[in-house]
Amino acid sequence: MVQFNFKGITVVPSGKDMVDIILSRTQRQTPTVVHKGYAITRLRQFYMRKVRYTQVNFHEKLSAIIDEFPRVESIHPFYAELLNVLYNRDHYKLGLGQINTARNLIAKIAKDYVRLLKYGDSLYRCKCLKVAALGRMCTVIKRIGPSLAYLEQVRQHMARLPSIDPNMRTILICGFPNVGKSSFMNKITRADVDVQPFAFTTKSLFVGHTDYKYLRYQVIDTPGILDRPLEDRNIIEMCSITALGNLRSSTVLFFLDISGSCGYTIAQQASLFHDIKTAFKFKPLMIVCNKIDLQQFDALSDEDKKLVDGMKAEAMTTMPTDGDLKEESVLVTMSTLTDEGVINAKNIACERLLDMRVEMKMQSKKINDVVNRFHVAMPKPRDGKERPVCIPQQVLEQRAKMQEGEEKEKEKEKRKLEKDLEEENGGAGVYSASLKKHYLLADDDWKEDIIPEIIDGHNVADFMDADILERLEELEREEGFRLAGEEGEEEFEIDGVDMTPEEREALNAIRKRKKVLIQEHRIKKSTAESRPTVPRKFDKDRQFTTVRMGRQLSGLGLDPSKAIERARSKSVSRIGRKRERSVAGDDSMEIDNDFKGSNKKMRLRSLSRSRSRSRPPVQDLIPGEGFKDKEQKVKALKLGKSSVKKRNKDARKGEGDRVILNMMPKHLFSGKRGIGKTSRR
Repeated sequence: MVQFNFKGITVVPSGKDMVDIILSRTQRQTPTVVHKGYAITRLRQFYMRKVRYTQVNFHEKLSAIIDEFPRVESIHPFYAELLNVLYNRDHYKLGLGQINTARNLIAKIAKDYVRLLKYGDSLYRCKCLKVAALGRMCTVIKRIGPSLAYLEQVRQHMARLPSIDPNMRTILICGFPNVGKSSFMNKITRADVDVQPFAFTTKSLFVGHTDYKYLRYQVIDTPGILDRPLEDRNIIEMCSITALGNLRSSTVLFFLDISGSCGYTIAQQASLFHDIKTAFKFKPLMIVCNKIDLQQFDALSDEDKKLVDGMKAEAMTTMPTDGDLKEESVLVTMSTLTDEGVINAKNIACERLLDMRVEMKMQSKKINDVVNRFHVAMPKPRDGKERPVCIPQQVLEQRAKMQEGEEKEKEKEKRKLEKDLEEENGGAGVYSASLKKHYLLADDDWKEDIIPEIIDGHNVADFMDADILERLEELEREEGFRLAGEEGEEEFEIDGVDMTPEEREALNAIRKRKKVLIQEHRIKKSTAESRPTVPRKFDKDRQFTTVRMGRQLSGLGLDPSKAIERARSKSVSRIGRKRERSVAGDDSMEIDNDFKGSNKKMRLRSLSRSRSRSRPPVQDLIPGEGFKDKEQKVKALKLGKSSVKKRNKDARKGEGDRVILNMMPKHLFSGKRGIGKTSRR
């Protein structure tokens, strides 16, 4: 029973993807050209090779899925029980069993059709047998599509499981929800478990690692357990029960919230302890009283102390070799908020686990073969002098330097960062970090001074007038008055000629009208997409009639009579021109009719062009064709075209082996391999 690597399982393709992969590989790796002129033995071998190659590809894919997924009987009991809790062992075995059945069915189909292909008597029959064999194989794969999808979901979830070594030195943390288990794990390991002030923040097993006496320990944070019957517990709680029951080489830390801030009393927590104490058997057990910053252990009531003493008495009897244990190694108080007693709890747990493992090895049969090889020599005293431990001065100096370095690191950790300052002063977008605070200057008051601007070696500030802004405002004010006066003068001047008051009023009216037209045009342009289009002949505002033109010109103070006369004269001349053309056309038609028999081209030009000339007329009946009359010939030609229509549609399906059933197969349109990327699948 070895540890299994769940992250090494390859992706399980869906049924359709697997069919595309196998058929494309068969098409690429086997020949595709065959002719009916080949010998029948060659034709048989051609199609037998395709069927066998397809079966081998299916067998390899399905065998890889079956072999890579763990077998429940061959892995550690902890993993087997965890699989049963998370995925239901029966469903898991059923999914793998269906994959195995499909593999056997495909092998049987290939065997049967290869046997039939040995007796194929033509190219057509051999090809039909090959198509039937591949079709039945693909049907089998499509039927196990749900099982493949289920196994892919299981693979994704298993890849997210933590890598737990069941035989490694382990510290197990358990207890009610929100009692400080994840906070303790974050303190003693480098793990980053989410900590929130509500229950069931931890929903799965989390693993961290810590060191003690140059040995590596794995720390497992389990989800919270509620005090209720086993059959009523959910999957989250069953993960904790599975870890407690199947990890033998571990020290169990049962966390107890003595302040009651978790929402459960000490009596409820003691009831849970006695309910699951069978899972603690043959394991070192410690009761950790957490949150002493809120409630001191000595300030508990007598009833609560009795409950804790009862739990302590039970904890001292979980291991047969724990008869001489001290109370300090069974009951520990600490606070994860102030770090009081955290390291002490970790050290006691690691020490007890080491003692337990040494004791188990001493009780095993292998120790007898090893003890005989050891000889422990005890030195005899030569005189009565005392020889205390002597530490060299260099070691003491080195230790002092290490302590100074640790203190500096702690100061660095306590130093406020720019991120902390940003959160204190309003967050991102409100707080702006100063880039001048780290300048190295003789005086710190100089850091916020304005940096001078230097041009051509001179300081710009030395040449600036103190009243330059006021003077600039005065100049701008004078310039504004001057421009306003010039605009007033130029407003009523055109070509340098003064205008009369009446002309000025007319010019003002024209300019106002021009502004209104520009604004209307801009509004229409901005709403052009949402404005419905109305034909001009139905839109009264857009009709260019003489009435509208006269109304607009009259509104501008102009006489519209000449413009209206000119427009009417143009329309009359245009109508007369059209009539002349039509008369000329009639004359030409008469000329064509007069000379109908003399000129063939003029006759064709005069004929109507409405009839289509794309389809040639049916030929006349020729004697000897076997038709009674012309109608029978037309009917026979129609029947002949309809009979060959289906054959013409399937004209691309010849006797060769180049049939493309799927016009856009996924393996050809889902992405191409680049240069050197030959291992796409």
